[in-house]
Amino acid sequence: MSTVRLRIDGNTFRDKDSREVILHGINCAADAKFPATPNQPSQIAENFFDGDNVSFVNRPFSVQDAATHFSRLRSWGYNTIRYVFTWEAIEHAGPGKYDEEWIDHTIAVLRKAKDYGFYIFMDPHQDVWSRFSGGSGAPMWTLYACGLDPEYFAVTEAALVQNTYPDPATFPKMIWATNYTRLVCQVMFTLFFGGNDFAPKAIIDGKNIQDYLQDHYIGACEHLAKRINQAGDLWHDPIVGWESMNEPNRGLISFQDITSIPSEQKLQKGTSPTAWQAILTGSGRACEIPTWEFGGMGPYKSGTALIDPEGKTAWLSPDYDDTKYGWKRDPGWQLGECLWAQHGVWDPATDTCLRKDYFGKDPKNGATISYEYFTNHYWLPHYRQYTKMVKSIFPDSLMFFQPPVLEIPPTIKGTEDDDPNMIFSPHYYDGITLMTKKWNRVWNVDVFGVLRGKYLTPAFAIKIGENAIRNCFAHQLKAIRDEGTEFTGVHPCVFTEIGIPYDMDDKYAYKTGNYSSQIAALDANHFALEESAANGFALWTYVATVNFQNTHYWGDQWNGEDLSIFSLDDKAVPAGAFSPADSRASLDVDSPSFSRAQSTDTLSISPSNLQKTVTEEGMVSNRRDDEVRGLRAAEAFIRPAPVAVHGDITSYGFDLKNCTFRLALSAPSSTAEGTPTICYLPEFHFPSGQTNVEVSGGKWTISSDESNGAWQQILRWWHAEGEQTITVKGVARKSGSAVGTEEDEGYLQQCQKQACAVM
Repeated sequence: MSTVRLRIDGNTFRDKDSREVILHGINCAADAKFPATPNQPSQIAENFFDGDNVSFVNRPFSVQDAATHFSRLRSWGYNTIRYVFTWEAIEHAGPGKYDEEWIDHTIAVLRKAKDYGFYIFMDPHQDVWSRFSGGSGAPMWTLYACGLDPEYFAVTEAALVQNTYPDPATFPKMIWATNYTRLVCQVMFTLFFGGNDFAPKAIIDGKNIQDYLQDHYIGACEHLAKRINQAGDLWHDPIVGWESMNEPNRGLISFQDITSIPSEQKLQKGTSPTAWQAILTGSGRACEIPTWEFGGMGPYKSGTALIDPEGKTAWLSPDYDDTKYGWKRDPGWQLGECLWAQHGVWDPATDTCLRKDYFGKDPKNGATISYEYFTNHYWLPHYRQYTKMVKSIFPDSLMFFQPPVLEIPPTIKGTEDDDPNMIFSPHYYDGITLMTKKWNRVWNVDVFGVLRGKYLTPAFAIKIGENAIRNCFAHQLKAIRDEGTEFTGVHPCVFTEIGIPYDMDDKYAYKTGNYSSQIAALDANHFALEESAANGFALWTYVATVNFQNTHYWGDQWNGEDLSIFSLDDKAVPAGAFSPADSRASLDVDSPSFSRAQSTDTLSISPSNLQKTVTEEGMVSNRRDDEVRGLRAAEAFIRPAPVAVHGDITSYGFDLKNCTFRLALSAPSSTAEGTPTICYLPEFHFPSGQTNVEVSGGKWTISSDESNGAWQQILRWWHAEGEQTITVKGVARKSGSAVGTEEDEGYLQQCQKQACAVM
């Protein structure tokens, strides 16, 4: 067994020398959501329904290219990777049929990662259940096992899927997330977490569908974990832990009235059916359904639409060949009829809802189910089984604990579930920016405060001015972290997803090279992470493989999202020192990007300006083909950070505007010669000869080293015990003059000598 490289000490991480570690991470990679063979991004319809015959080999990238990607990420200061994989990648061919070739590939890529010093934790990723319901995660056969027919999801609006959308290029932005409140996800998550209680007739191979699905999901992850363990050289280095299922959802469990929209359902976009309307259209009935848009003040009702499936149903026909996957369905579970009708929720003969509160009570004890109750009584038992599996293979595994997003965590503090090796792993996105695709410097909203009832009215949650917005983000992240401590106990907190959209302002930056909005938004998110005293994060995301790269036209090639820090349509920053000519750091107050953010169109977003599109031709980069491409808004995410701190971090942060990094710590003793406090200092912000360091005491050095497979500029600080501070001031670029100024000439000459490309 390898030496433990990362351990938990209360609410902090420690390395083998007991220095505090901050997980400065990246999600690697978003393209792992889709097969490589055939290459199946979400805008491609061809072969979509041949879900059994796919391969995820070469996701997240090929073994041959792994060194390039790992070196690149390490040179940008990342020390942690959230390694994205899906259940589908392991078990796509059918129940119990594991893709050993993909597992061999995964092991080979992880072996490459050993050379780069990463801490890696494994993420069994899902979004709205599966690719076939508009997201990623579960194999196609799970839908058939639950009696659903993916080929009729589009006509019934049981799920909105870009692959089957009439014109994928006009698939509405961020509408994929509404699939959580459509029929397929409501069925699948209800069965996965509560099938025993709410669908007792759903028996397959002698098991209730809940146990059947969970056993296969955990079994697939177990098979991968065992293979990794058998590899013999991956545990602790680089893998340090496993995360639970990404963004789990309740389905219908806790709905008190399926004929109305739950008050806690804040996201409404496009058609917004009640669960009852979704049941009806899923069974071929026509319904007039309200439509919603997302404006400057959040969702607003825009009209109605008639959804008429013309008798087609999302449920499998009784003529379906149910022997294909080898299972045996119990005779009491009839194909061709809605499963909820079979359980007396409604009467198909009269289209009458009989039990609108069917999912609102726990049938075991009659208790009223809230989302908090769901988390404690339905999600938590699954997490226990998953953890038991991981610990049976890796007893000292760190467990990244991810309850439902933005919901109250389970009450486990002081119980057996209060595992000292557990990490609270919430997600956070600035919803206003994500949904409107604009960085609004004028106002934003304390969404988490609204969710927790902090304000008498949501109007009081509005924060005015960019400083107030930045502080609002920080307060939200701190509140999320503190809530985790309150309910789960003293554990590190790592935000395993956080990020920004790059296609803001109708893709203005792609046409001009001015990324001021993106830099400001991304810097605000990083500021919030630093101020909240989170123990780490994993930025979403990195998309870079040759056949599945981010492009200006398709974004991340997944449902119109565009959050990758890397795009081959963008100019890159070389490894090591990169020149001011590569920077788009100027926050140009005269730019349309800035002035538009101050104007009234950010205060009232209309359907017309949300639906503006650009042609593919307009998104083609006009830069020379021989230029190194890739990075965008790098000034905000290539930032200084503590790497290993002797003692306890009191506070740290980077002021991008003034290019100043500060770290305060409390040391139990003087640093030993071989274990100084270490910080990453990117050379763009802190060029040699133009960097000033002030310390409370001790000695320090700054050097550019090739370590962990990449060039990095590192600050080493030997200090005394007690309260210590260090301040590092670099080069603050003038607004609008980041390129070609006289003061940069010397640095440009230095860059020409030192720059080292990684491609």
